[in-house]
Amino acid sequence: MSRKRSSGKAGLLVLVLLIAAVAVAFWGWQRFTGFADAPLAGTGADMSIVVKPGDSLPVVVRKLADAGVDTGEAIEWRLLAKQLGAAGKLQVGEYALPEGITPRVLLEAMRDGKVISHRFTLVEGWNIRELRAALAKATPLEQETASWDEAALMKAVGQPGQHPEGRFLPETYVYTRGDSDLDVLRRAHHAMSKALAAAWAERRGDTPLKTPDEMLVLASIVEKETGIAEERPQIAGLFERRLKTGMKLQTDPTVIYGLGARYDGNIRKQDLLTDTPYNTYTRAGLPPTPIAMPGVAALQAVAKPASGEHLYFVAVGDGSGRHLFAATYAEHQANVRQYLQNYRKAQSKGAQ
Repeated sequence: MSRKRSSGKAGLLVLVLLIAAVAVAFWGWQRFTGFADAPLAGTGADMSIVVKPGDSLPVVVRKLADAGVDTGEAIEWRLLAKQLGAAGKLQVGEYALPEGITPRVLLEAMRDGKVISHRFTLVEGWNIRELRAALAKATPLEQETASWDEAALMKAVGQPGQHPEGRFLPETYVYTRGDSDLDVLRRAHHAMSKALAAAWAERRGDTPLKTPDEMLVLASIVEKETGIAEERPQIAGLFERRLKTGMKLQTDPTVIYGLGARYDGNIRKQDLLTDTPYNTYTRAGLPPTPIAMPGVAALQAVAKPASGEHLYFVAVGDGSGRHLFAATYAEHQANVRQYLQNYRKAQSKGAQ
């Protein structure tokens, strides 16, 4: 056999091997990209995976498999993690596994810490008991304070000795799995401190309120008296005029707060006559603490109350939540008669 023919066969063999290698590489690349960008089978709505401290990529893949996800080959996950710069950089947290999610999207989320966010809404007008009861039902919020008394709770938020009522700002707080109720309470307390300081700084110069704490107390009363935004400054102004002239506030929500667990949904004449630190029918001035969690709008209403001469108000009685205002007791009595007429009319319609 000639050297020329031998070298020709060798060249052909090299070419065949090269073509085969390219074909294998192309097949491997297609399979890899098909894996990386193909929806993971077994995922769905409300599914998630939790990456804990120390979890490696193989551990995470095993967790996916245990949850019923078809994970494919481990080597494909390793190659994809290396390509995305996620190897050894998976962040702790809870990650969503919606239907259609791909390995690429999931690893990018874990690399970037795009964890699931949960929300807890602190409702305007809640008292501390209602707030703690709602926190106890919030999931997946970890329960750290459930067995604590109020003194221990306030010590944990950094305010030992402070009464907890009114000290947590109503708004929606975003948290992630692993956060506790104490985390939310600390944020809500800090938010209220900032909101109160801002409102106090904007107060009118002729306010009868002597301290930010007194502003918080009055704002909590305004919060409980009306849910109508435009009425808050009117009611705040009315109460401030009463404080200036030495009139009793005579507001039912403070009496109800003083009754505590004894309140059954009805307030009676005997309740108005029974003295407690919160009975503003028997005691002048503000009650000793807030009676609820006031929102920013109530704080701002107390900081900038409406001017005028009104000293009395009563519900319209038509179910709207609105009030009738009066400057004199005679006007107020007329409004009370109007309230009773509207109330009876609303009751008769409801009975039909």
